Amino acid sequence: MSRSHRILPVLSILWVGCTDPPLMSETTDSVTMPPSTMPYDPSQGGNVTGYATGGPEPTTGEPTTGEPPPPMCDDALKRCDHEFTYPDNGETSVDVMGSFAPDGWTKGAAMKSDGTTWRVTVTVPWDTPVQYKLRIDGSMSWIPDPNNPEQIDDGFGGYNSVLEPKTCDPFTCEAASCGAPQDGQFDWRDAVIYFVFVDRFNNGDPGNDALIGVETAADWQGGDWAGVTAKIEDGYFTELGINTLWLTVPMNNTSDDGIGTDGHMYSAYHGYWPTDLTQTEEHFGTLAELQALVAAAHAADIKVILDYAMNHVHISAPVYADNPDWFNPNDNGSGGDCVCGAGCSWDGADGERCWFTDYLPDFNFGNQAARDFSVDNAIQWIMDTGADGFRLDAVKHIKIEWLTDLRARVQADVEPMSGQHFYMVGETFTGDKPTINKYVGCDKLDGQFDFPLRMQMAYNVLMRQGSMGELADFYDANNNYYNGGAAVMSTFIGNHDIPRAIHLAEDSPLWNNQWADGKDRAWDNKPGLPGGAAAFERLGLSFTMLYTSLGAPLVYYGDEVGMPGAGDPDNRRFMQWDGYSAGQTWLLGHIQDLGAIRAAHPALRRGSYTRLGADADSFAYSMSGEGETVTVAVNRSDADKSVGNLPAMTLKDELTGEMVEGPMVTVPARSARILVAP
Repeated sequence: MSRSHRILPVLSILWVGCTDPPLMSETTDSVTMPPSTMPYDPSQGGNVTGYATGGPEPTTGEPTTGEPPPPMCDDALKRCDHEFTYPDNGETSVDVMGSFAPDGWTKGAAMKSDGTTWRVTVTVPWDTPVQYKLRIDGSMSWIPDPNNPEQIDDGFGGYNSVLEPKTCDPFTCEAASCGAPQDGQFDWRDAVIYFVFVDRFNNGDPGNDALIGVETAADWQGGDWAGVTAKIEDGYFTELGINTLWLTVPMNNTSDDGIGTDGHMYSAYHGYWPTDLTQTEEHFGTLAELQALVAAAHAADIKVILDYAMNHVHISAPVYADNPDWFNPNDNGSGGDCVCGAGCSWDGADGERCWFTDYLPDFNFGNQAARDFSVDNAIQWIMDTGADGFRLDAVKHIKIEWLTDLRARVQADVEPMSGQHFYMVGETFTGDKPTINKYVGCDKLDGQFDFPLRMQMAYNVLMRQGSMGELADFYDANNNYYNGGAAVMSTFIGNHDIPRAIHLAEDSPLWNNQWADGKDRAWDNKPGLPGGAAAFERLGLSFTMLYTSLGAPLVYYGDEVGMPGAGDPDNRRFMQWDGYSAGQTWLLGHIQDLGAIRAAHPALRRGSYTRLGADADSFAYSMSGEGETVTVAVNRSDADKSVGNLPAMTLKDELTGEMVEGPMVTVPARSARILVAP
């Protein structure tokens, strides 16, 4: 849509010790695997158990037949098979879309033809009317079933067919839902997340500023919760289309310095060296100020996610001095230390017990007392602040029992009081999808940050390596991978542990590997802001894809204006609030437009993805659901390109306001079209 007709959003709404070892900068053979990541070892566990309902054991004492007992469950979980049919009149595809499943209106059920009749059998809820329509040939116009006279107004000027309530014997039992939003609850698929790196964002209270005397780039720089609150109240996030804030770790950190892997001394400005787990970080403000931030966010229909660091504490922490048996010894059992990447591995069993540095003792969550203490502390932060979710740091370095315990406590103690689902998203810095998926499930995390997607997109879109067909193949396999498609993954192009994405989008990328850590230019020869428009357009194109596909897109602070920066700490410069170049101004407006478009089109957030076509430089796909279809055509090349296989009709480009005619449209260089029926 055009800038002059922008739609306002309508939704209701580490440094060391926090990531895996620094990644080398040379080219690797794999797009989605960092050089230092070991293969996933299935012997380490990771089975997703879910909440499936099974039958009871026989209790009568009578002989059994050896067959399983019939299922037993509440009526709300009972399901009956029902066959939908439609006469075959030469259609290429017929789908049933409806209320028979949580994703029935978005994914639907594909019918198969025997040459005479299209058929599909689906399970429908017990004794419950089902509304449905038929989607013919993948069209954007759905029709009621012509062979079913029972209809009801669909609220959009048309009609839904109605399947009358049905019971059956035998029936099946559906697994209980996993965080599915109920009436009045926020749907986390609608989240657009902004990562506020608090110390580097906005200084609202100079009275809490304090340096410790290390080099400026690694010292505290004054950002605080008062500064974040000011930007909430100024409407900055609302205009950007953001409805969720991720804040860095709120608990009090050490005032000591610590040496990094690069030999420089650092402060704890990042928040990942906690000492007193019960107190707020003095550089950020008081608990009352954090509560005021959350209240201001909620008043603006913005959710708040707190970063929670559970893997370790700083060596000066009282909890370490008082309870040394709660922590893994810094001893690999073979005469050496157990520092990750030194005396112990970053992965496998070692990864769950190694110390990130020799001044960050690692919790042993195999110790029940330690686990109870940590989970209690996490729950207390939720209760004290009113936060809506957690970003959980370095999850592959803890025992999975910590996650299951926390989820159980959240379900028992938090959600009944809030009436909302508490979202938990994890960080597992790896390209290995099974490792990431290991921690996602109804009893663990809702989702994780999608590192494999980020690296694939950086490679194909920002760096223009490989083909867009490769990216399309990745999308095809990725969309329903995590927790069987039930996960709410967070998608991103930039974060605090990799160089600023703008530099991979330059005409000549500053690094030739999308996994590069950028440390070679973190202190000297720091990169400046790119000139011209091309790098900003490529970064904007990546955001366009994130905002028009499944997952909760993330904006790393400053990426909305293409801030420059190499590796840590250069990728954590203080936020730029003015003096934007023409490229920066365009990018900021583009992301504001994307936020409005995503808010206006539920299919982009909850719809069903369909690949329409891809070649060396273009990729087209559609998102269908919630009564609409949105078509996206992407062109990464430096010249205009015709993209085909789109709907054969007049379409409106939401980015520009133009009307175009399918099935083939021209997409400008380094750009995309987001197409809807006018």
